[in-house]
Amino acid sequence: MLKGKHIILGITGSIAAYKCAVLARALVKEGAEVKVVMTEMAKQFITTLTMATLTKNPILVDFYNPENGDWNSHVSLGLWADLYVIAPCTANTIGKMVNGVADNLLLTTYLSAKCKVAVAPAMDLDMYKHPSTQENLETLKRRGVYIIEPESGELASGLEGKGRMEEPEKIAQIIDSLLTDGSPLKEKRILITAGPTREAIDPVRYITNHSSGKMAYSIAKEAASRGAKVTVVSGPVNIKLSYPNIEVIDVESAQQMFKKTSEHTSESDVIVLCAAVADFTVVNKETQKVKRGKENYSLELTPTQDIAAWVGKNKPEGCVTVGFALETNNEKQNAQEKLARKNLDMIVLNSMQDAGAGFGYNTNKVTMFFKNGQPKEYGLKMKQDVAKDILDNIENLM
Repeated sequence: MLKGKHIILGITGSIAAYKCAVLARALVKEGAEVKVVMTEMAKQFITTLTMATLTKNPILVDFYNPENGDWNSHVSLGLWADLYVIAPCTANTIGKMVNGVADNLLLTTYLSAKCKVAVAPAMDLDMYKHPSTQENLETLKRRGVYIIEPESGELASGLEGKGRMEEPEKIAQIIDSLLTDGSPLKEKRILITAGPTREAIDPVRYITNHSSGKMAYSIAKEAASRGAKVTVVSGPVNIKLSYPNIEVIDVESAQQMFKKTSEHTSESDVIVLCAAVADFTVVNKETQKVKRGKENYSLELTPTQDIAAWVGKNKPEGCVTVGFALETNNEKQNAQEKLARKNLDMIVLNSMQDAGAGFGYNTNKVTMFFKNGQPKEYGLKMKQDVAKDILDNIENLM
């Protein structure tokens, strides 16, 4: 897919530099020519010999070769490349990029680059969360730098949190989407609903469900990595997503979710209805907190707007629509009936009976049903891998 493409791989001083060997190998295997620029500190984490062997190109660290005086031209490098990806990219290098500091070959090459630039941050969670780092990343994004979001997990410090450099296989996939037409999703507009909704009882209490939004957000990231322009209409979740080509619209109630979804339906090429929308809302919402009393307290509920059914009736011609079904009994029958009733092209079923599936888990086990075609059943996987399967099938439908 990357045959004939020229890629500069910049490596900075992070423990995640060991992943660059896998990344370089993947890019070369895809047909790219890769040149590596390293900082002095990066050499403490991975050797120049390793990277030179994998890329079949000399590794560039200094402005010139001290043995013969040959100049390593950052200008020529910037003109040669189709993409400059800095992975791992430390907080220090990110700060220098923002402020135009040019104290090593990696940074002067960045400042001279005429090509697309992407960075894959790698650092401890407190450094990543620090306001200066977040502001610097936002500045780079405004300047057109593609940010490859770090993952959450165990860090070199022993802490758990966000800051792990994205896995090299995923970075290679993102690079592919940046440099090739690749996926049918490239430049397509995808609308995704995510998370739960909250239906107010009074100013303090509400009706909701256990949806975490993890599945929808995984789909959003995977779609964006394939080049799509993604809009997420999200109920309240504990996920903060800052990712190129993804816009998040926060809502609370089912009515708010319907309003925002309906506003974006006509412009969408794909609509993925992943949110766990409340089926009922409170008829008479109290304006003051309801106090405990001796008598029973009753709520009158009324059905909410059926977003999936509305989308099925009002979707633009050619738009692929995908729904979700979480069932506790008669799973397959209920999912197939929902697929037909709501005029969807595909529905993703998962069952509360399956261990590791359903609300809150990082894993999911799904079966996909189609308007035209045979069902596909998948084993238990991480949700980011389920997202890949879902989008693979959406691409087939397109």
